[in-house]
Amino acid sequence: MSELQIYNTESRRKETFKPIQPGKVGLYVCGVTVYDYCHVGHARVMVVFDTFVRHLRAQGYDVKYVRNITDIDDKIINRALERGESINALTARFIDAMHEDERALNVLPPDEEPRATEYMQDILQMIETLLGKGCAYRADNGDVYFSVRDFPDYGRLSHKKLEDLEAGARIDVNAAKKDPLDFVLWKAAKPEEPEEAKWSAPFGLGRPGWHIECSAMSTRCLGPHFDIHGGGMDLQFPHHENEIAQSECATGEHFVNYWMHVGFVRINDEKMSKSLGNFFTIRDVIKAYHPEVLRTFLLSAHYRSPVNYSEDNLEKAKAELQRLYGALENIMPGEAVADTDYERRFDAALNDDLNTPQAFAVLFELARDVNKSQEPALAGLLVKLGQRLGILYDTPEAFFRSDAGADLSEEEIERLIEARNQARKDRDFARADQIRDELKAAGIELLDGPEGTRWRRV
Repeated sequence: MSELQIYNTESRRKETFKPIQPGKVGLYVCGVTVYDYCHVGHARVMVVFDTFVRHLRAQGYDVKYVRNITDIDDKIINRALERGESINALTARFIDAMHEDERALNVLPPDEEPRATEYMQDILQMIETLLGKGCAYRADNGDVYFSVRDFPDYGRLSHKKLEDLEAGARIDVNAAKKDPLDFVLWKAAKPEEPEEAKWSAPFGLGRPGWHIECSAMSTRCLGPHFDIHGGGMDLQFPHHENEIAQSECATGEHFVNYWMHVGFVRINDEKMSKSLGNFFTIRDVIKAYHPEVLRTFLLSAHYRSPVNYSEDNLEKAKAELQRLYGALENIMPGEAVADTDYERRFDAALNDDLNTPQAFAVLFELARDVNKSQEPALAGLLVKLGQRLGILYDTPEAFFRSDAGADLSEEEIERLIEARNQARKDRDFARADQIRDELKAAGIELLDGPEGTRWRRV
């Protein structure tokens, strides 16, 4: 079996993955700031790391996957004030919406999903440690800042030199700072901010800065030194650079061994983002396309490369998925045949820095073989490998029906309910929820009771 190779952003080259503890992987991924619905750019990060975790586990690794939620932030406070609702109500609603989107995309839940507001003591302790070591200072305005020039290795991830750095979009230019490059660890409370955005601290009433949240949550969940840290390409600087500086100053240990960054989803050569107003939400896209089409599109390019969002590219992804489901249309998949060249090449593709385009190429070859041979064991292998990419969870009938928009027959409804019941027995709750949501979208309400599941059209 080929060894797993990961392109490490810090070294700018592919490296053979060597876990800190043999057979175990600690993975932390920066999650969503929950003040709005998730867009396709968020979906790409979710889908890429979901696929990566699926592959790691298929290779026998014991993975602890941690993906945080930022539930206190300037954007969240401003949105709550705009809408006249509490911060807790706003974030709870968009966390629920995020989980719905993930289930639709077959994204498995992380092992831990820490929320910043639940880790306030860890955040405060890390800031106190940094103050005690002289790596941070309290400014005249009550804020606490990290002193960048007190960390000589600053810039090693992004390969930026201190003398060349300028205050970027996420670096507050503030007269209270000793140096423009210093970044905030703790923001002093302002009178106009809601009380639920304020916490008591030895250095004054306020709330944490964005960067310190991830350092506190990652080190609490995975320890001061762990294997892999990931996120979107835009987080490389300053967010991840700042995480390294404050974490290593606080703990005295090397923070992370491998850094993985996902390329942008682009529209008209610009990054898709809420701040630019050029985004498409996940829920809007999957109203027009089967969720697995969106997932296929997001994995169609290598994760480090930008991918261009367009209707033409979604249609291309739909056609590719139709090829795979079409191979299964007239055959009942059996137990997957073992020890094949297909699976070896599929594993080799994903071991090569998660080369999903090459993995799809293997699936298309396998689909042609299934069409020719009509072998149930090969069809089973196609489903098995497809599900490693988070696709081929549906039946061909349901997939093509969703594409055509036809109504469900009673037999099809009963078959989907039976599949949901089996998923619940298998404790595959994500799949069970997905089937329930598909039926709900088709106007079918499920009624679970002691005698089983009944349904009705609504």
